[in-house]
Amino acid sequence: MAEPARHPRRTFGPVVALELVAGGLAAYAAGKPWVTGEGADSAPGMATTTWGEVASSPLGTALGLVALACVGVVLVTRGRFRRAVTWLAVVVALGYAATVVWAPSSLPDHLREQVRTRTGAELESTSLTGWFWLAAAAAVLLLVSTALAVRLVRSWPEMGTRYDAPTSARDDAAVPRQPTENIDIWKALDEGRDPTA
Repeated sequence: MAEPARHPRRTFGPVVALELVAGGLAAYAAGKPWVTGEGADSAPGMATTTWGEVASSPLGTALGLVALACVGVVLVTRGRFRRAVTWLAVVVALGYAATVVWAPSSLPDHLREQVRTRTGAELESTSLTGWFWLAAAAAVLLLVSTALAVRLVRSWPEMGTRYDAPTSARDDAAVPRQPTENIDIWKALDEGRDPTA
C-alpha cells in the first residue's frame, strides 16, 4: 500500500528534465529564423541570412527563458508558492504555443514588409523553416511537461529547511555567550572564536 504513494515521487526527475529540455529547445528555436524568403538576395549587399532578427520570434525566446526560470524556482521552493509557479509555467507554455500558432500568419508578412522597407526589393515567396517546426515540437513538449508538473507537484520531494534563513530564536541560540572566566577564554580561542569580540 505504501508503494503507490511513493510512485509519484519518481516522476520528479523525468518531468523536470522534460521541462528543462522543452524550455531550452523553445528558447533556442525561437531565436532562429522561422520564415525564409526568396528574392531578397537580389537586393545589393543584402543576404537572406541577415533577416534572421525579423524572421525569428523574440517573444518565443523570452517565454522559453521564463519557462526555464520556472523550473529553477520549482526546484528550490515549497508549498503553495511552488504550486503557483507550476501554474505560471502552464500559462507561459500556453503563451509560447500561441506564439507558434500565430507565427505562420504574421511572420511572412512582417518579413516581406521589412525587406521592402529596408531594401526596396520584393520577396517572391516565403516558407516556414525547420526551426519553426522544431519550435512547434518544443511547444507541445512544454505544454505536456508543465501540465504534468501541475498534476504531480504535491507529491514531489521538497528542499529541506536546513538552508533557510535562520529565525530569531535560532539566532539567539547560535550567538555564543561572552566568556568571563579564564578557562572560558582559552576554550573560545581553541574553538577559533575571538573572546574579545
